[in-house]
This record gives sequence, structure tokens and C-alpha cells, in this order.
Amino acid sequence: MKTVVGQRQLGVGQHLALGFQHLFAMFGATVLVPLLTGFDPAVALFTSGSGTLLFILITQGKVPAYLGSSFAFIAPIISIASIWGPQYALGGGVAVGLVYAVVALLVARIGTDWIDRVLPPVVIGSVIMVIGLGLAGTAVEMAGLTGGGSLANPDVRVALFTIIVTVLGTMFFKGFFAVVPILIGIIAGYIFALLNGVVDFSPVVEAAWIGLPKFMVPKFNWAAIAMVLPVSLVTITEHLGDVLVLSRITGKQFYKDPGLHRTLLGDGLATTWAGLVGGPPNTTYGENVGVLAITGVHQVSVIAVAAGLAVAMSFIQKFGALISTIPSAVMGGVSVVLFGVIAASGMRTLVEAGIDYGDKRNLIISSVILVLGIGGAQLGLGEVKLHGMALAAVVGIILHLVLPKNGTSGAKN
Repeated sequence: MKTVVGQRQLGVGQHLALGFQHLFAMFGATVLVPLLTGFDPAVALFTSGSGTLLFILITQGKVPAYLGSSFAFIAPIISIASIWGPQYALGGGVAVGLVYAVVALLVARIGTDWIDRVLPPVVIGSVIMVIGLGLAGTAVEMAGLTGGGSLANPDVRVALFTIIVTVLGTMFFKGFFAVVPILIGIIAGYIFALLNGVVDFSPVVEAAWIGLPKFMVPKFNWAAIAMVLPVSLVTITEHLGDVLVLSRITGKQFYKDPGLHRTLLGDGLATTWAGLVGGPPNTTYGENVGVLAITGVHQVSVIAVAAGLAVAMSFIQKFGALISTIPSAVMGGVSVVLFGVIAASGMRTLVEAGIDYGDKRNLIISSVILVLGIGGAQLGLGEVKLHGMALAAVVGIILHLVLPKNGTSGAKN
């Protein structure tokens, strides 16, 4: 197998090396989501790789995007699992993918202007902030920094060390290392945890070498689905941005060829597939977009190799058992930084869009979204209940549609 990249050709060895690079880029974040939500990391690897291959098929092998576990759905998945069980969270993921498919059909028929009207930056940016800040308590608790956490506690030391390494990596790493600070933080924290004697290797010893991941089938109810569906509107908007960035990096027009409707459909069906077999919802990964920008290698075949490697790795049970030995303090330390970065990216969305908070309309929309989302508000509508982020997103959209423009004067444009 050889592929032309500029004036160069890639052989099998180069495909494998570059594929592993993409695998490393997505690994930390993709594994973190199931560890936080209670799903099997091996299944997440399987659905990430197989979902990416499905995306490549649907987009006619034209878009070099890698799909991994989405952080946007962590909070609703945890909530649904705590109320009804993890299988109902999977059912919500299946429904999310079908929403993508419906939106893809609408985009194919009428374009994307309606998305901009329903989901302006003031709503998107505020909801992204909720995604990060709404999980802050989970990260702090996992890091052992609640209830008078002390440096005498090895878990606290591990968490703080992980935070420091992740922060320094995010700030100062260059080149490829700049896109994998999460993975490096996890590895460094794990080594430090080993030195502090808080890692138990017995699951690795007991695990077989080869075996099936712990697949799980979804269950459905309307209340659980309602808790997760509104978040899909935000991730769809993020998808549009990722595809646009990919177009700029590669010098192609993916909005036109293969078409945004195909990329949305590929993303959505990959998420539905993940929900059907026990994995978290998928999304296009910025980490892998960064690898494309750094290496200048934009070949879809390299992404396909990375996806194949992820699928193969999911069947190595000792590897999955090794992942399960990562202490919660390590994951908590990484999450402190990661969830903060997510919240800050929401702020950046607001700043880059030039949102004027001298306009009372913008101020009200953001304020209500933040309080409802971070406060964990709940609202019942018959058997359907909207929680936290989902409720905040719905209310934010409604406020945007009904409040008059130019809120400083109260008059419509």
C-alpha cells in the first residue's frame, strides 16, 4: 500500500507509524470518557475505531477525520446511568446519532443557515462553558481535593502531580506533544502513582490476552432520551467547525465534496453504532486535526490505519485491564485541567464572536444558561424531565428566539 503525500509516497511502515501517532493523539481523551462514565474502555476503543471506519465509508474516503468519545455527553450520561442504569444512557446515544441523521437530511435540502439562527454563538459558547463547569465537582472529587484533602494522602499527591504535568504540557509542549498533553498527563500520573504504591496490578494478571470487549445493548425511555438530545445540537455545531478547520488545513472544500450532509451523517451513524454495542457517543477529534496540521499528512488511509489499530487493541484484554488500573486520582487530576479547558473554550467562543454583554439580551441568555446548567436544574414535562445542561440548552435556544434584539433598549431591530 503506497499513497502520495505531496511529492512523497507512504509505504506500509510509514502508514503504521503515522497511524500509531493518531492513535496516541486520541487515546487519552477517548479512554477518559468511559472511565468517568462507567463504560468499558475497550468498547470505547472499538466503537471509536469502527465508528471512524464507518465515517470514512459514508464520506466516500474523502475526509481525514478521526472520531473519538465526546466529552459533551459526560454529564447527561452520568445522570441517566444513576437514575435508570447505563443501558438507558446508551439508548440516549443511539437517539443522538439519529438526530444527526435528521439534521444531515435538512442540511442536504436547505443548507446550514437555520442552524446559525437557532444556535448563535451566545448560546453555543455558554453551553460549552456549562459542559466544562458542570463537571468541575466530579473532577475535584476524583482528585481527592474535597473534605480537607491533605498532602499526607497519596491520592492527593498523585492528583496534584498529574495536574502539574498536564498544565506544563498544555503550556509548553511543542509539535506532536502539544496535541497529546492529556495522554502525557495520564502516563506521568500513572508512573507517579506506581511510585506511591496506589496501583493494583491484579486485574492485569488475571485477564486473558485476547477476548471480546464487554459489549452492552441499549435500553430506551423517553425521559432518558430527553436528557441527552438537546446536547446534540451543540455538538452538531462543533462538528461544523471541525469540518471547516479540516477544509482549511487540507485546502479542500469538504462542505461541498463530499458535502456537509455526509459528514454529519457519518458522525451520527458512528454515534448510533456506539450506542448499540456499549460505547459513548462519538465526535470528530480536535487532537487528530492537530496531528494533521503538524505532520502535513492528510491521507485518509492513515486515519483508517489508526482506526484499525484501535479496533485491534480493543480485543487485547490485558491492555483493557491495564487501563482499568489507572487510579481515579490520576483521572481526576487530568479532568481538573481538561474540564477547565472546555469551559475556557466556551469563553473563547463568546470572545471570538464579539458577544456584547452591554446588550442585556446577551447577558440574560448567558446568565440563565450558566445558572440552570451548572446548578443542575430539573424541569418535568409529564414523564419527560430535562436536567442540567439539556435544560440549559433548550431554555437558551428559546430565549434567543423570543427575546427582542438590542436588549439595551428593549426594542427590536
